[in-house]
Amino acid sequence: MTEPARTLDAVGLAGPVLGYARREIDGVELVARNDMVDVLSGVIKQFGTLYDWARSAKQPFALRGRAPVYVAQLPGSLAANLVVRHAWHGGFFAPITRDVYLRPSRAQVELQMSQTLRKFDIPTPEVIAYALYRALPGFVRVDVATRYIPESHDFAAVLAEHVPDISRVEAFDAIATLLGQLAHHGFVHPDLNIKNVLLYREGPRLAAAVLDVDVMHRIGAQDAARASLQNSVRFERSLRKSVLQFGVVFSEDEIATFQRRLARSPLDSAV
Repeated sequence: MTEPARTLDAVGLAGPVLGYARREIDGVELVARNDMVDVLSGVIKQFGTLYDWARSAKQPFALRGRAPVYVAQLPGSLAANLVVRHAWHGGFFAPITRDVYLRPSRAQVELQMSQTLRKFDIPTPEVIAYALYRALPGFVRVDVATRYIPESHDFAAVLAEHVPDISRVEAFDAIATLLGQLAHHGFVHPDLNIKNVLLYREGPRLAAAVLDVDVMHRIGAQDAARASLQNSVRFERSLRKSVLQFGVVFSEDEIATFQRRLARSPLDSAV
């Protein structure tokens, strides 16, 4: 049974997210943008989960992740392309915890942080919806849908030379700008790595967007230098690990150039 949409009154720790509604559809809890909650409720009624809908959509294509991530177009007049992923744990205990999360999961935090970053004009894909499915008592499985950024590629693909129209120099410059924006507003990403930076073009300019934002936190603009250091150290560690993980080859000169770009003030890097 479907209940009417109601205003989402609390998401995450920082207060409400305006423009989103919550619905219960046959035991599934859906939180979605007001203008998309009806069509996504219909998707869940028909397919059972957002992920199953995206996976079965006509000519879907998969993106790389812990599991296949699909892009599918919403039915009807909205015609929005959404990236739909099923959430899986990473890390040492992943084989045990798999895809089961303590309710309410971190999906609501991801929605809140996505909205907060976008308020500061920090690029990150817009979270359109998430759905919680009952698992063990007190636990849920989670799907998250974000707006698809056309012709976007993660930095790992660029380093592996799978995206010939994006040079490393151009990518490093775009990423330095993103890190400058994060630092300027005091945001720290404790899992910043080459897989959760997305590169795409805005006209002739290459831009970088940050992913996996549910783990981020804000220490405040007054601590921009500390935020810059933490983010850059974490990202450089991932960059060096890519040699072993993906067989990437790069020179120390490339690293040094990137470090010099980051050494500029956070405010300068963000412009």
